[in-house]
Amino acid sequence: MLEVIDKGHCTEEHRAPLLFVHGVGHGAWCWDEHFLDYFADKGYRALALSLRGHGNSPSSKPLRSCSLADYVDDVGSVADSLPARPVVIGHSLGGFVVQKYLEGHDAPAGVLMGSFPAGGSLGLSLRRMKSHPWLFAKTALTGKMLPALNTPELAREAFFSAKTPELNVVRCLERLQEESPKALAETMFRRTRPELIDAPLLVLGAECDFGVAPKQVRATARAYRTEAEFFPDMGHNMMLEPGWQAVAERIDGWLTARGH
Repeated sequence: MLEVIDKGHCTEEHRAPLLFVHGVGHGAWCWDEHFLDYFADKGYRALALSLRGHGNSPSSKPLRSCSLADYVDDVGSVADSLPARPVVIGHSLGGFVVQKYLEGHDAPAGVLMGSFPAGGSLGLSLRRMKSHPWLFAKTALTGKMLPALNTPELAREAFFSAKTPELNVVRCLERLQEESPKALAETMFRRTRPELIDAPLLVLGAECDFGVAPKQVRATARAYRTEAEFFPDMGHNMMLEPGWQAVAERIDGWLTARGH
């Protein structure tokens, strides 16, 4: 049984549930800080899952062996349990999972927030290697991510902007966990297939994102024949930054305009 945090109810105005998919080393908790209550108060049913091996979700095999397909199956299992097809909203690695999910499943719409690019995450890894060669090498050799993120300074660089209060950074750092090296490696050399995706996509990025650079967000938007939108003074964790409400408002406005 996957951990799912479920808030609010579908209404006449918003009939499609919203299903939130977290990114690297996170869990459903990252959406529960602000987004789930925000959207529930707006008349949506808002759900966030923890992918297998994350948060309180069990896994039948070691996390290091979990694949991208496993994560896509997790999204599918939660989506299939709902009375209506959900809008899927993915952040970071979760954005790549959402793209792969949409290749084989219908959805009213999708939202990508600081998502791993449609063309694969190799560029992200190369930038990390240039910035922190020793930490990158250590991660590659051990398959463990957390030692490269184990200080507030490193966590801030990876997930937050310079303006984010230290308390926010530390709280996130305390909840971070390991990620599957297998799933991460798969995103490096695998592309998505936009021609298989019919759902309209909203592609959002953060101007101060160290991991997913604006040019990569724009490339993803071009792959889906849309325009990327950016939020100034925000880092990678757009749902946890002080300006999170502007991001939520944009998603709400976009969905409402499309009748969702």
